[in-house]
Amino acid sequence: VDNCIVRAPFAGVVVSKDAQRGEMVSPISAGGGFTRTGIATIVDMGSIEIEVDVNESYIARVEPGQRVEAVLDAYPDWRIPARVRTVIPTADRQKATVKVRISFDKLDPRILPDMGVKVSFLAGEQAAGQAAAKAVIPREAARTLDGQSVVFLFRDGVLERRAVSLGAQIGRDVQVTAGLAPGDKVVVEGPADLRDGQRAKLK
Repeated sequence: VDNCIVRAPFAGVVVSKDAQRGEMVSPISAGGGFTRTGIATIVDMGSIEIEVDVNESYIARVEPGQRVEAVLDAYPDWRIPARVRTVIPTADRQKATVKVRISFDKLDPRILPDMGVKVSFLAGEQAAGQAAAKAVIPREAARTLDGQSVVFLFRDGVLERRAVSLGAQIGRDVQVTAGLAPGDKVVVEGPADLRDGQRAKLK
């Protein structure tokens, strides 16, 4: 290598050095312990994408251009806007899944290769616009009592139980499609035995 310049096929960041001094480098592995098929691994930080496996039962609901919300395991409170780039036209028969590739709307230095991520596929642009006008609450604020979804509101020092209709989950939150009005104060945290009419104080 002393008399050669090894050029990468694209600009990027070296994330691992694969070959060591004294090892042979070949484009095809010869099966020997001292033969490598590459010198280093380079990542194009400007083209990081998400690749997820979607169950075949739900793949019909996913289409290129669809809005996606991504949440990194390292930053659970950070909701990252993204979009479906492509649905790979082949299936994994063993897992009964189809691969979907997702592109971030805007890259951020905190997004690194091989990070754990969870994604939520959102409705179309029109549905997303409608959903934006609906209330969104933390999932733990909604409870199931007597077979229905309810929340507890705080009104003048007293708790009021209110039945609600829940919509799509968005990361750690959930949409409320009916049951809440502007200005309602929803109890987010509290003991499991909250009841209608109970006296309470804000903290």
